[in-house]
Amino acid sequence: MLTASPPSPSFSPRRTAAAAGASAVGSRTGGKVVPVKVKAVVTVKETTGGFLGIGLDDISDFIGRSLRLHLVSAQLHPETGLEKPVIQSRTKKLSEKNGEVKYATELEVPDDFGEVGAVIVENEHYNELFLNSIVLDGFENGPVNVVCDSWVHPRSKDSKNRVFFTTKSYLPSETPDGLTRYRAEELSLLRGNGEGERQQGDRIYDYDVYNDLGNPDSNPDLARPVLGGKEHLYPRRVRTGRPRTESDPLSETGSSNFYVPRDEEFSQVKQSAFSASTTSAVLRAVVPAAETIFIDRNLGFPHLTAVDSMYDQGINLPPRTADSPWTDIVPRLVRTVVDSADDILQFVVPDSMKRDRFFWLKDEQFGRQTLAGVNPCSIELVKEWPLTSKLDPEIYGPPESAITTKIVEQQIRGFMTLDEAMKQKKLFMLDYHDLLLPFVGLVRQLEGTTLYGSRALFFLTPVGTLKPVAIELVRPPSKEDGKPQWKQVFTPANCSATEEWLWKLAKAHVLAHDSGYHELVSHFLRTHACLEPYIIATNRQLSAMHPIHRLLLPHFRYTMEINSLARQALINADGIIELAFSPLKYSMQLGSAVYDQRWRFDYEALPKDLIRRGMAVEDPSAPHGLKLTIEDYPYASDGLILWDGLHQWVADYVSHYYPDPSLITSDAELQSWWTEIRTVGHGDKKDEPWWPSLATPSDLIEIVTTIAWTASAQHAAVNFGQYAYGGYFPNRPSIARTNMPTEDPTDEAWKQFIDTPEKVLLEMFPSQFQAVVVMAILDVLSNHSVDEEYIGQVMEPAWGDDAVIKAAFERFNGRMKALEVVIDARNANEKLRNRNGAGVLPYELLKPFSEPGVTGKGVPYSTSI
Repeated sequence: MLTASPPSPSFSPRRTAAAAGASAVGSRTGGKVVPVKVKAVVTVKETTGGFLGIGLDDISDFIGRSLRLHLVSAQLHPETGLEKPVIQSRTKKLSEKNGEVKYATELEVPDDFGEVGAVIVENEHYNELFLNSIVLDGFENGPVNVVCDSWVHPRSKDSKNRVFFTTKSYLPSETPDGLTRYRAEELSLLRGNGEGERQQGDRIYDYDVYNDLGNPDSNPDLARPVLGGKEHLYPRRVRTGRPRTESDPLSETGSSNFYVPRDEEFSQVKQSAFSASTTSAVLRAVVPAAETIFIDRNLGFPHLTAVDSMYDQGINLPPRTADSPWTDIVPRLVRTVVDSADDILQFVVPDSMKRDRFFWLKDEQFGRQTLAGVNPCSIELVKEWPLTSKLDPEIYGPPESAITTKIVEQQIRGFMTLDEAMKQKKLFMLDYHDLLLPFVGLVRQLEGTTLYGSRALFFLTPVGTLKPVAIELVRPPSKEDGKPQWKQVFTPANCSATEEWLWKLAKAHVLAHDSGYHELVSHFLRTHACLEPYIIATNRQLSAMHPIHRLLLPHFRYTMEINSLARQALINADGIIELAFSPLKYSMQLGSAVYDQRWRFDYEALPKDLIRRGMAVEDPSAPHGLKLTIEDYPYASDGLILWDGLHQWVADYVSHYYPDPSLITSDAELQSWWTEIRTVGHGDKKDEPWWPSLATPSDLIEIVTTIAWTASAQHAAVNFGQYAYGGYFPNRPSIARTNMPTEDPTDEAWKQFIDTPEKVLLEMFPSQFQAVVVMAILDVLSNHSVDEEYIGQVMEPAWGDDAVIKAAFERFNGRMKALEVVIDARNANEKLRNRNGAGVLPYELLKPFSEPGVTGKGVPYSTSI
C-alpha cells in the first residue's frame, strides 16, 4: 500500500513536518489532495551467477518482497522548517532481458511535495544487487533520473538503507535544505571511523601506508620495508585494517582477497567477464602456471631461434587437467594441436615484429622508442656539459662522466660540433645514473642479476630522428670487496665486430633499466599509486551530488581494484616484478626513491612535464602555447592535442558551476578535498612548496585536468603498447642478469665472449621462465576489455541532464573524434619518421577510441588495468 511516512530509520530526522502537526501535504481542491501520479522504473544489472545468484530472490520477487523506494523531497516544509514525509512504495518485477532486471511501481506524489532530491532504496532480497538506475516519470517538467551504479546490501544483512541523489548537481552552499542532512550523513558513512578491519562489502574509504607488500611470517627473506613515512616516502593506499604480522609489528598480514570499497570492485555483470576474471587470474596464477613448464627458473635460451620458436611453434604444455591454468588465464595464447590434442602456449607475434622481424636490433628503433614507444616520458634534453653526478663522491666515486667531448664528436662528425649541438638543443639523454647507482651494491648481492648506473646519449638528426651516440655504465666502489669505481663508455661500432657486440650488450642493460623504470615509475607509481589518494579523498570529501565528484568519477573506475591486485601478485614480495624486473626485491624501494626525489603534482601535467625535461619551451605563438624541442615527438604532439581538448572540457564544466572565484574558496567540501589530498593522501610531501593553491576556477581547472590526464591519457600512453614493444622481449628485456664482459674480465669469460657473443647476450637476457611470465602479463595488461569506457565517447547521465554541460561534452566528443583524424594523417606523413616508414609501427596509443583486445590504441577514462 502506498504511504507517506518518515524516512527509513537509518536516515530518519528528529522531527518531520507531519510529526509536528503540520497540515497534510499537497495542494487541495475542495479539501482534497491532488496528487501527481509517478511511475518509478528501477534497473538492476544481472550478475554472472544469474540475476542475484540464488533462486531465493526469485521467490522474493514472486511474493512481492523486492525493493522498497522512498522519495525524498529536496525542500523542507515551508511552515515548520522540518523535513517532509517521504513517499514510499514497494516495486514489482517488470521484466528480465538483455542482462537487466526491471522493477516498477506507481506512486502518488502530493502536488506540494516539491522537487524530488533523492531516493532511499531498501533491498528486501536475500542477496545484494547491483542497482543501475531509477527513473521517475510523470512530473510536469519531465522524468527525474537517479544514477546509482552501486551495490545495495539486503536489509537483513545491513540495516543502513541507501540514499541515491538525482542527477542534479549542487555545490555545498546550494544544497536544497531538504537534502542537507542526507548529504552530510552519506559522507560520514563513507569516511568511517578509521578503526577495525574492513570486511568485504564495506563502503568505507580511509588511508594507510603500503605495509602489506611483505610476508615476513612465512619467510624472513620476504620481509619488506613499509612504504609511506619519513624513511620511504610513498602515496597512501586504501586502509584495510588487517592484523599485523607476528614477526613485524609494522607490517600487515596478507589475505586471499584484499579489501576495496564494494563499488570499486570489478563489475560482475556478464559483459565484464574479461575484467572480472582474466586480469585477476593472470596476476595470481601466471607464476604457478609457468612453473609447470620450467623446472629451472634460471634456465636461459640456448639460441635466438629458441626465442623465435615461442611465436612460430609454441611451447609444449603439460597434459591438460581440471586445474590446467594456461587455458583459463590466457586463452588467446593457447592452441590445441589437432593431430595430438596436445596444448601449446604460442605467443602472438607483436605488431612491431610483424612489421620488421629485426626491429629490435636497430639503433633507429632504440632512438625512436624513446619518443614513440611505451616509455616516452623519460627522454630529456642535455642541459649541462660535461655530464656530472650529483651523488656523494666519497661513497660513489668520482662524479665526472666518462662520456667526453671527443667521444661525442666522433659520433656526430659530419653534423656539427658538441658545442653547436648543445646550443641548438640536439643532445638528449636517458639518465638513470644517479637513480640506480645507490642500488647497485644491494642488487649485486642477489642471485641471477646485476645492475649499473647508466646514461644513454642521443643526437637529434636533421631528419628528426634520434641517433644513439654513447652508453655509459657505472659500478660504484665497493667496501665489501675493495673494488674501485668502474665505468666504461660504449658506442655504436663502425667496423669492429667486438665493439658492435659490446654495444648490443650495453644497449640490453639500458633497455632493462628503462623497462624497470617504466613499470615501477612511469606506469605503477605515476598512473596507479599516485591516483589512489585522489579516489579516496573524492569519496570522503566530495558528496556524490558535488559537480566535481561527478566530473571525476569516470576517471576512477576500477583503479582501486587493479591496485589491490597489484599489491597481491605484482609488486609484492616474490611477486612478478621482483621475479623478473630490475632491481628485483628492491623494486618498490626504487619507486619510493623516485617519488621522493622527482615526483611533483604540478609536473604530472603534460605541458609542465615537457618543459621540465627540456622537451618543450613556452611559446604563445605556437600551437598549445608550447614549442616542442623535437617536432616529431609523437607522444608529446598527440598528447598536447588531447590535453587541450580535456582541459577545455574541464574548463567549460568548472566555469558553469563556479562562475565566481568566491565559490571556490567558500566550497567547504572542495577545500577539504584538496587539503586531504595534499596532507594525507600525499602526506609525505605535504610541506612541499610546489603544491598548487586552490583559490580560483583556473586553479581548479588545472588540478582536475591533471588528475583526469593522469588517469586516462598518461596511463594509456604507458600501458597499452606494452605487448607491442615488450611482447618480443629482446626489444625490451625486463632484466639484465650478467655483467658486461669488459668489467673485471677473466681470460675464460673474455674468450667465451669472443667465441660465442650470442650466447653471452642470451645469458644476459631474461631466463625462459622470466620471459614467459612477463610476456603473458604484458599481453593481458595491453588488452582492452569489452566494457571499456573511452574518453569523450559516452556522456555520463548527470552531464546529459544539464543543457550547458551536455553541449560542452558534445564539443569534447567532437575534439576526440578530430584527434583520431589528426593521428591518422600524421601516421601517413612520410616526413614524420618516428611514426612512418618501412617497418615502423604507427603511433596510435593516444587515439581516443578502440575496439576490444590488444589494439595498441584507445584511451579509457580510467586506469582500469
